[in-house]
Amino acid sequence: MSASDEVWILGIRMTKFGKHPDLDTVDLAAQAALGALADAGVTMADVGVLAAGNLMQANAGLGQQLQKQIGQTGIPVYNVANACATGATALRTAIMAVKAGEVDYGMAVGVEKLSGAGLLGGGGKKKSDADVWTPAGRYGAVAPVDGRIGTETMPGVFAQIGTEYGHKYGGTSFELFAKISEKNHAHSTLNPLAAYQKRFTLEQIMSDVMIAYPNTRPMCSANCDGAAAAIVCNGETLKSLSLHQRRRAVKVSASVLTTDPYEAGCQVLPNVNTLTRNAAKTAYEQAGVGPGDLDLVELHDCFATAELVHYDNLMLCEEGGAADFFDSGAPWRDGSTPVNVSGGLQSKGHPIAATGIANIWEVCHHLRGEAGDRQIENAAVGLAHVIGLGSACGVHILEKSAA
Repeated sequence: MSASDEVWILGIRMTKFGKHPDLDTVDLAAQAALGALADAGVTMADVGVLAAGNLMQANAGLGQQLQKQIGQTGIPVYNVANACATGATALRTAIMAVKAGEVDYGMAVGVEKLSGAGLLGGGGKKKSDADVWTPAGRYGAVAPVDGRIGTETMPGVFAQIGTEYGHKYGGTSFELFAKISEKNHAHSTLNPLAAYQKRFTLEQIMSDVMIAYPNTRPMCSANCDGAAAAIVCNGETLKSLSLHQRRRAVKVSASVLTTDPYEAGCQVLPNVNTLTRNAAKTAYEQAGVGPGDLDLVELHDCFATAELVHYDNLMLCEEGGAADFFDSGAPWRDGSTPVNVSGGLQSKGHPIAATGIANIWEVCHHLRGEAGDRQIENAAVGLAHVIGLGSACGVHILEKSAA
């Protein structure tokens, strides 16, 4: 084995997202992992490294438990937790092992049980010593924001982010954010693996229960259960496989993970913008493509307000032009830059650690020409994006095989 410049997704699978009361995290992870192996046309004996992602169950040994279900071969296992970027981080872990030449094949899995979890975030937590702000020491610059400058409950955080964007650039409104949600729910009707496949009228979205203005209930990501897994291999290995496998393989042209850069300040809102823009810029440079080359984008629409700002952060529009970009019709599945044709997190669901790989699953199926009724015609290049507060951002750019 030697270092490889090329890494390919050979197999990928996501479970049906939704409520799975009779399945635990290991059951769901095994379902996705075995599906990815079958899709790749390889066995666990071929896999040289396993990265297993899970966030909310505090299951530190998930990877080892998963091996007991799908095959224990003595390979290294990495148990990964990195907020909502957990799945993308697990995949990047497998990609790095392949690129380094340590293994020919790697597996990444992300799984979460989140149905019925309620609102995620810091609201309502019991106050601790860390909540007493002092100008120095460990908490001098990172005191909790809840109740000081806003909230740490996720709907509220992203409501703040969206309204801040509107305040800075103009052009946003309650109706605009609702229209983003209307788009994603319309897209979901073509995705049989989405947790919800229901179209909503604009009036239904705007008149539903308000969670955190301007996000009503349909504008929020759906907590649910689910798993996704991928098998990656290097370019030399791919050449030795069948024509069928080579044609269905998807090239990883860029794999980027970023965190927050240094910012002078103290009590500031969470910044999902800078690290996403940094990740996107690096990914475009790695892949040798630009935003105009993308045939589809799966971005982290944990809330309708988040989707809007990420149009800008991923440079799908000019700076400050996210509202005009949406109004142009570009992000609809029949637009110039289809965004979240899966239905997005608002419909597909958001089992946190599975999301990063599930977004890549969607892009892969369009590049393979296997997306069924929602297929983006002649799709050749796609981008998948996730972000987790804390903060971590993963961006992958994927390209269709020329075989």
